[in-house]
Amino acid sequence: MSINPSGQDMNRSNGSRACRPWASVAIRLMVLAGLLSVLVGARAGEVVSPRRLIEVVDISGPVVSPDGTRVAFRTEQASIDRNTYDSVWYVQDMEGDAPARRIGEGGPPLRTSAGLTLPAMAAWSPDGRWIYYRAFMDGRIDVWRANADGSGAKPVTQDLADVRDFSVSADGRSLVYSVGATREEVIAAEQAEYERGIRVDRSVPIGQGALFRSGNVEGRLATQRLDYLGDGFARVPLLSEVPDRWKAIDLVEWTARDAVPAEIPSPGPVAPSLSRDASGPWRSAYDPARGRIAVLTRIGEQGNLVQKPDVELSAVLEEGGGRVRCQADACAGKPISDVQWGVGSDEVIFTVTDPAEGLAQSIFRWNVGSGEVVPVVRAQGLLNGGQRYGVADTGCGRSLVALACVASDANRPPRLERVDLETGERRVLFDPNASLHAAVSLATPVRLLRWKDAAGRQFTGQFFAAQRADDKPPPLFIAYYYCPGFLRSGFGGEWPLATLAEKGISSLCVNYPPFRFDALERFNEGLAAVKSAVEMLASAGEIDPARVGMGELSFGTEITMWTAFNSDLLKAASITGAVLSRSMYLHGTLKGEEFVSRAKRIWQLGPPDETADQWKRIGLEFNVDKVSAPVLMQIPEQEYLWLLDSAVPLMLEQKADLYVFPHAPHFKFQPRHLLAANERNVDWFRFWLQDYEDPAPEKRQQYLGWRNMKARAVDRDGHEPVEGGSSLSSNPVLRHHEGQ
Repeated sequence: MSINPSGQDMNRSNGSRACRPWASVAIRLMVLAGLLSVLVGARAGEVVSPRRLIEVVDISGPVVSPDGTRVAFRTEQASIDRNTYDSVWYVQDMEGDAPARRIGEGGPPLRTSAGLTLPAMAAWSPDGRWIYYRAFMDGRIDVWRANADGSGAKPVTQDLADVRDFSVSADGRSLVYSVGATREEVIAAEQAEYERGIRVDRSVPIGQGALFRSGNVEGRLATQRLDYLGDGFARVPLLSEVPDRWKAIDLVEWTARDAVPAEIPSPGPVAPSLSRDASGPWRSAYDPARGRIAVLTRIGEQGNLVQKPDVELSAVLEEGGGRVRCQADACAGKPISDVQWGVGSDEVIFTVTDPAEGLAQSIFRWNVGSGEVVPVVRAQGLLNGGQRYGVADTGCGRSLVALACVASDANRPPRLERVDLETGERRVLFDPNASLHAAVSLATPVRLLRWKDAAGRQFTGQFFAAQRADDKPPPLFIAYYYCPGFLRSGFGGEWPLATLAEKGISSLCVNYPPFRFDALERFNEGLAAVKSAVEMLASAGEIDPARVGMGELSFGTEITMWTAFNSDLLKAASITGAVLSRSMYLHGTLKGEEFVSRAKRIWQLGPPDETADQWKRIGLEFNVDKVSAPVLMQIPEQEYLWLLDSAVPLMLEQKADLYVFPHAPHFKFQPRHLLAANERNVDWFRFWLQDYEDPAPEKRQQYLGWRNMKARAVDRDGHEPVEGGSSLSSNPVLRHHEGQ
């Protein structure tokens, strides 16, 4: 799949047809091409393949030019053929009067240690001629400058060290940037450890498969350390602790020097005393022009919740102006998730991400002078700067009159939209995923579900109804964790919901409720959400409750395995990542008090001999005998050792199939890793929920192992592990293979 920047969909989202004449033909051709590709795919037997979902084009970092007429943004797209990602910077007219211009390559996107893409960030020159951005090209991270008219781009810094941050001066005549250790220094430090031995201390991530160059960092295998600024087992490259060194480049004379203190940028000030919450502001936005700060603070009775339940929006005005709180109904008690200042105005633009609406986002304007709050737009999905994972990013780009936002819905991939701040009118500016949207819409309907469990707790989820081959209710796959925006493959990226639905397995992505400290309450709440969803859909005749599968990563892995050993709901499960085990706890104690106290707070676990009852209640390794559903384990190498306490006993009982992905972090991101995991998950759930085997010869060994697991389950229990499944002898596909 490739990006077609000329395929602009200029139809307004609200149904108006105010298209420019040049765009009318382009739109029709684009739609026709999309429909033809869908029909061709349908004839081939698969419309929405895992590959198409992995190679979706993401959009991020929209930033509007100083005069408000253009927006710069970045696209990112996986290439399975080359097992990498490509990013491209574009400039688009804010009125949509011309197609987007490709202005420069961005190289593979930069990532966190967990494997997530870092938000794209760019800066315009004050005169609007240039766009500056960090790019990873030719094995180095530099600041690049691209001409906004698309006539060329080149690196500005060309430093011996990778650029960490940068800023363009107000007059556009200079650029300052920060670096740490040089690339040669990092490589030399890694090699020295290799030759002399790595001294294991509290900074070394001993729970992963290897210690020397074991993580994929900016395109190379690098040695890593634990990040003490974060929690858990977040990693950073070796020598990351080297302090920032700031340098300056004269953009007129093209000379370089060390930056003076006055040139080094600093974030806007935020005082903890601003908040009634002792932990200080949760999120803030600084207005450098007038020295004002907009602040989000968590408030309310916390109880057993990890975070306080409500959010307060306030602003600290310029010196002597005092502090004001938003007291309008649109602010009070609302799940406000992001905040920024309007351009040259007294308005704060804030975003509400509503759990009751399946995490759909709405945008409002709050005038800090009058106190008036005006709704701008309400979306069915995400509407921000390209954010998918709930972390702060650059937000929508903004001008005096409009926002430039990345929109995405459960069944509609990302596209760039213009949102009028006065009327809320939405117009698609750039849509590289139009044909995929047509395919997903054709393959399976998606709808938001709301339901309650027996205790009256409300849950939401996105439901992909399966294509039915007969009058029988289809199986159900459940992904429990987090369901924002376009649901390509669940939150973890390995369960292609639309593909499963197209293959006859309905899929439900469930949003987790507010996180609770008490592990038993947290896990049982997840189990109640799953159980009540199955009961609701089964009572409506929409799914077969005897054929239910489940899977996700991280917290979703925990709930999947909790469901597996505390109920008989599941016929098959699939996980990626470890659960807390004695080996993880042992390794974590080397990190010190931060981990020990976190284990006590989050899981109520201490040393196994001191908290034995809790370990037996929630530890998977103590409950493997209760797991009847077969488990597919596709685990990153950085975590698989922690899973072996339970994986090996399950494998010995032929209840688990384990795959380890080399160098993979918490979120797998290598395109070929993702493709293998997605395709194997489709095969796994079709085998256990539909008694179906893909006849591809290269998969014969895979199915041999799974058939042995199924036969062992029959021998062990005297019947299929979950009531309602087909017997081995009744499955013509199995009979065919056994007869070979």
